[in-house]
Amino acid sequence: MAVLNNDDRRKFSRVGFATEIKIVLKTKDQVTLEGNSKDLSLKGIFVGTDKRFAPGTPCLVKIYLTGGIEKIELLIEGTIIRETDTGIGIVFNSMDVDTYSHLKNIVHYNRVDDSD
Repeated sequence: MAVLNNDDRRKFSRVGFATEIKIVLKTKDQVTLEGNSKDLSLKGIFVGTDKRFAPGTPCLVKIYLTGGIEKIELLIEGTIIRETDTGIGIVFNSMDVDTYSHLKNIVHYNRVDDSD
């Protein structure tokens, strides 16, 4: 008999991933803030910042990938879902196929294998 654990809300692997982030809040003032990612999954990101915004605020997340020949900018529609003393959590709502592919690779190549 299978037991379902309703407390296990995380359906996507999170990985530690630090890179430059810009967030454009979709408010009447179009506020832009900068920070650094702390962790990342296919469903969301936690951004270290001293700015605070209310959960439910829609935003555009810009993730900058460097280290290659050219700088890659990933654009993702999201919503702020939580705030803490160290930053804000954002859930991803939509992204294009190329962005999803980049995120999938980032999560895959940065995860820690627990099988050791």
